[in-house]
Amino acid sequence: MQELLTFVARSLVDHPEQVRVQKTEGPEGVILELNVAEEDMGKVIGKQGRIAKAIRSVVKAATPKDSPHVFVEIQRPLEDFDEPEEPAEDTEAGEAAENEEDE
Repeated sequence: MQELLTFVARSLVDHPEQVRVQKTEGPEGVILELNVAEEDMGKVIGKQGRIAKAIRSVVKAATPKDSPHVFVEIQRPLEDFDEPEEPAEDTEAGEAAENEEDE
């Protein structure tokens, strides 16, 4: 299934070299996580999720009946995961310090 999802996704996008599919075994079945370039997200999701639904239907149809259920998840682009999130500033602590200075 992983190869099928990779083939379909690469056929749809402008940057096929950035398509990544990771397979994870879960208690309810197999999870295939699809990662594409940020510019290609709309191409694999489609208007109102129609392309994503079609991709899931193709994978489901290709899954043998006796094998575990396969879930397809479209993840945020890989570049988004590389950037560390900055911690949010504690506004209450900053306001308390300002109030103390005013007094």
